[in-house]
Formats: sequence, structure tokens, C-alpha cells
Amino acid sequence: MPITFYQKNFSQLSLNQLYALAKLRADVFVLEQNCLYPDLDNKDQQALHILGYKDNELVAYARCFKPGLYFTEASIGRVLVAKNQRKKAFGQQLMHQAIKAIASHYSTSSIRISAQLYLLEFYTSLGFVKTGGSYLEDGIPHINMLYYK
Repeated sequence: MPITFYQKNFSQLSLNQLYALAKLRADVFVLEQNCLYPDLDNKDQQALHILGYKDNELVAYARCFKPGLYFTEASIGRVLVAKNQRKKAFGQQLMHQAIKAIASHYSTSSIRISAQLYLLEFYTSLGFVKTGGSYLEDGIPHINMLYYK
């Protein structure tokens, strides 16, 4: 079954969609990765949300920001695929959707991410280039990466 993607700003999210994305983010980042951090950071209201559904269930998610909110460049964050849906190329599809969304909504192809270090090869395969050394963010090794086409 293919995955269907939607792009929505905060005011376009239904209550069910908002609940589903908050739950999925908590399932992956807090429970699975055992990381206590302030996920509800008052930035969702400024984000463009990329939601990937399979069989009416949210299985992939990312949020995008215009240049200047996190970095000088546009950015993508909170990138995730539900644990039971990994290894199906949904992560690549999600990132391609996010990159296209940034190009169309913010008229730029310059994107910076703060990637979890263990995903360096994944992001490199999508065209991102590391731009510095690793650092800890919420106790997890990360690295800054830049995409520009």
C-alpha cells in the first residue's frame, strides 16, 4: 500500500491530525529513543507539517521552517517514520516531500538540518553535506548538514 502525503500549516491541522503527530513524535523521540526533551516547543504554529499516511494511519512526519526561524537557511526537523513502517523507503519519500515543500512554499533550495549522527549516511544519500563536527542535542549525538541544489 502506498503512502499518501499532505502538507498543512498549523491552522489547517485537524484535532485528530495534531493528536496523531504529537503521539507519533512522543512514541519515537521520547519512548523509543528514551529522550526527555521539550517536544512541544511553540514552533509547531510556525511550521509547515508534512504528514504521511498509510491505510489512514500517520506513519511518517516532518516539519519544515522558512529561512531564519531555526537557521539562516530553511530547515526540516522532527523527521520520523513509525517503527513498524521502517525499511520501506518511507523516510526517503518523506524527505523528498519536505524538500519539495520548502522549494514551493519558501522559494529556496538551501536547507539546513540538525541530523542525528547515526543517520548521517541516510541524509548524505539525499544530497545533504555535513558542515561541522558532531555535538550533543538533548543527549543524542547530532551533526549539522546542508542541502543545496
